[in-house]
Amino acid sequence: MKFFCPIEVISTGLVLALLIFTIRNSRLFNFYDHWVHHKLVRHSDTKLWQIITFLNEPKLIVIWDLILAGTLFATHHPYSGSWVVLTLAFTDLLGILLKNSLKRKRPVAPQEVRKGYSFPSGHVLSVTIMGLMLWRIFGKKGGLILFVAIMSVWVLVALSRLNTRAHYPSDIIGATTLGIFCFTIAQQFLTLV
Repeated sequence: MKFFCPIEVISTGLVLALLIFTIRNSRLFNFYDHWVHHKLVRHSDTKLWQIITFLNEPKLIVIWDLILAGTLFATHHPYSGSWVVLTLAFTDLLGILLKNSLKRKRPVAPQEVRKGYSFPSGHVLSVTIMGLMLWRIFGKKGGLILFVAIMSVWVLVALSRLNTRAHYPSDIIGATTLGIFCFTIAQQFLTLV
């Protein structure tokens, strides 16, 4: 039984810290982040991206998480049920704290002004942590089909955040890194029970 893997925690923590430092202090990095975002995003703010965004809204992910926890409790896995709720809560709390401390402005779409801050993407953070938890719990049974499903949803959500002009590429990278960082810490508690 693996108790702690400091390499995963340290590497994701360093990437996250470097990204935060660079966003705060490097005009050149921010220029290229804006430039890449502009080059990636085409005028394709379609209904599909809006539906993907809605289905993976962080508040809705909380409902999916509670359904997962309830299912785990009902199938006599109370520790896993508690773990999924606490892991999402821990991850969302860190994401909110990071958003409110960095206060990075969102890309401005000409037709609307979005509320909230940009870094990290809450949608990508929630989908990342849910995908990792689902893989941790059901990966052996779900195999390749589950892996492809999780990765497909993650890619669609990441693309939706770019195509709806809600986030920069670094917001997606930061959210993914934060999700992996939180998951790496949280899974250590699951191995204790």
